[in-house]
Amino acid sequence: MKAYTQINLLVSKVPLGLLVVSTVFANWKPSFMKAPEDQIGISGGVASFVCQATGEPKPRITWMKKGKKVSSQRFEVIEFDDGSGSVLRIQPLRVHRDEAIYECTATNSVGEINTSAKLTVLEGRWESLMLAKRLVLCFLALIPAGFLSDSR
Repeated sequence: MKAYTQINLLVSKVPLGLLVVSTVFANWKPSFMKAPEDQIGISGGVASFVCQATGEPKPRITWMKKGKKVSSQRFEVIEFDDGSGSVLRIQPLRVHRDEAIYECTATNSVGEINTSAKLTVLEGRWESLMLAKRLVLCFLALIPAGFLSDSR
């Protein structure tokens, strides 16, 4: 539901009577068009969250982690749609450092809304195996060492 918060009315006199010209400015608080989704990432990899909102005036998106605005060389914030859309990109992922709830906030002069998504980061490593004379790259995540073997 949109909240209309400002109405401007201009009244002008003309020789034959009264002419009323009205200009209506409809402002409303933000609402999400695209909310970030929970993700599972791999240590050393990349995670990206997307958040987009609509509202009048156009809202601005900010990202928080554990109650603090994200700011680090590993956090890249890419804005689109004049700032009413944003991608939070985290790279390289680390298990204990990056696992968290990430909050997207959309703000304009009428109001503010929040949504969040959880990032889970798994330990893992890449291994290559020669199977049937083909190189196969396997990603091992939470699989016991030696689970995959070359049985030539």
